[in-house]
Amino acid sequence: MATPILASLPLGARSAGGASEKRKIGTIGSGRIGSTLGGLWVKAGHEVMFSSLDLEHDKALAARLGPNARAGTPREAAAFGEVLLIAVPYSALPGIGRDLADLLKGKVVIDTCNPFVARDGEIAAWAREKGAGLASAELLPGARIVRAFNAISYARMAVAHQQAERVGMPMASDDAAAVAIVAPLVRDIGYEPVLIGALAMGKHLIPGTPLAGERTPEQIRTIAATLQ
Repeated sequence: MATPILASLPLGARSAGGASEKRKIGTIGSGRIGSTLGGLWVKAGHEVMFSSLDLEHDKALAARLGPNARAGTPREAAAFGEVLLIAVPYSALPGIGRDLADLLKGKVVIDTCNPFVARDGEIAAWAREKGAGLASAELLPGARIVRAFNAISYARMAVAHQQAERVGMPMASDDAAAVAIVAPLVRDIGYEPVLIGALAMGKHLIPGTPLAGERTPEQIRTIAATLQ
């Protein structure tokens, strides 16, 4: 049985009040999820560098978002960010892990990537068998991975901050210090972070699982306690 361990977060990470520390965030991938989350973090006062395979798209996005946003190559974004958001098709992770290996080591990485066999092929089948969190850790060696933002649509993420009641955001990680950094960023999007357990529990943070969709923090904890 998995034991919900949100209570193990440092008090600063659990507090709902007060402004979060401003961070430099690099996004690897600036599609629907990367641009949505990055844009909300810009509005919250963080500095964000967007990157993808289309630098002109990223420059236009940054220009729309204002002075706290900029664009660069994936390597530049990985060097820029204290925290990295990786939001790419799962089949792209091996290349990212290889090409950015020196920059990923010791870096806090928010892993939003989901393995879909129909889209990603054999690597998705392998990742689902191993568990998406542990598979990402193997593909991104040395990164301090927090798996989050995996099974709620980007459209809902865009408006979460407008809701009166906070929806929970399940997260999985082996690194308590990384979770303490990511938790305030989750709150800046409009969610209440709920740590469901170690990175091995990341296998439950994909669409189609009991934890997919919008749920209250209490519902997430109840469901997580039944999983292993």
